[in-house]
Amino acid sequence: MSVGLFIISHDDVGDSLLSAAITVLGCMPIVSRCMAVSSSCKPVDLDKKAKQVVADLNEGDGVLVLTDIYGSTPGNVACVLLETPGVAVVSGVNLPMLLRVFNYPNLSLDELVEKAISGGREGIMNCRSHQF
Repeated sequence: MSVGLFIISHDDVGDSLLSAAITVLGCMPIVSRCMAVSSSCKPVDLDKKAKQVVADLNEGDGVLVLTDIYGSTPGNVACVLLETPGVAVVSGVNLPMLLRVFNYPNLSLDELVEKAISGGREGIMNCRSHQF
């Protein structure tokens, strides 16, 4: 068993990030699903759908939920999931964060949260300061 991964984002941001990560790594080492949230979606319907996805993904080790913007509709749907035992939510999803998570598929949920945060944070830099 391992932690499941659920990306909740605006439109197709999550699908695009997941596709890019699979292209870079050549595989998807963690069972993952995405949920696209558009302006026409009803939050109450999203909450129900998201809870079902979490139930499907949780094989006993929990589910890491990554979302794009804290306080947005996708972020709010993600935070509703915190009521479910074994769910952790990290906002600010980006490709370095996702790659970091995928590189450690056997870690616990708490350890993956830390890897996600460090990957996202360390993937942001002023490129002028890091010239070759």
